[in-house]
Amino acid sequence: MTVDDLTRTCQEIRTADLVASLEDCWSAIRDHHGDVPPVVVILGSGSPARAGQVMKWGHFASMRWQHGGDLVHEVLISGEGLARSPEEILTTLLHEAAHALADVRDIKDTSRQGRWHNKHFAALAKELGLTVDKHDRFGWTVCNLADHTPIRYAVPLKALADVLSLYRHPEPVGAAKERENSNNGLSCLCDCGRKIRIAKSVFEIGPIVCAVCDGAFAPEDAGGA
Repeated sequence: MTVDDLTRTCQEIRTADLVASLEDCWSAIRDHHGDVPPVVVILGSGSPARAGQVMKWGHFASMRWQHGGDLVHEVLISGEGLARSPEEILTTLLHEAAHALADVRDIKDTSRQGRWHNKHFAALAKELGLTVDKHDRFGWTVCNLADHTPIRYAVPLKALADVLSLYRHPEPVGAAKERENSNNGLSCLCDCGRKIRIAKSVFEIGPIVCAVCDGAFAPEDAGGA
């Protein structure tokens, strides 16, 4: 531990400074992308509710806050995710900004209760300065900063680094119960709610698309982004 690290851990805990820095990052995103709407930024838990789900680094929710006569969107940043680097946190903010853009432009960018991210999401994320790769279970969710993006956000990234002095520990989750049957399968749903059960090895070969809604089947117990 360096002297600077020790000094930071001895400072008074001020979550207000941290939230303000996250808000400044969002304002910087809006400066570069005028269609991104204002939001209320909050901190919360990203821990999965049950075994088999994944940690959430962030979440976008449409029209959750009342501000005078206006409804305002919400962006949650998980306290657990604050253990990551400023660049990774900015990646999460840009990920949620892509969802915000989809909401504003009335674009369906996800399915399966927001778990499966489609090509529309990928296009929006790239527009905001992310590179995007496809995940077998969650779609186009593997996001990283494009080469030019850290330079564009150098000032808010530095300010965020200066206030990252605390993070939340993940909540314990009980181990998933395993069936003794060797034919364990995955229960999967598509956009229109049709359900199938298939072997995990079959699912991992590649996406299975519903012929009715053209949505990809995704595991019923998959976690969010």
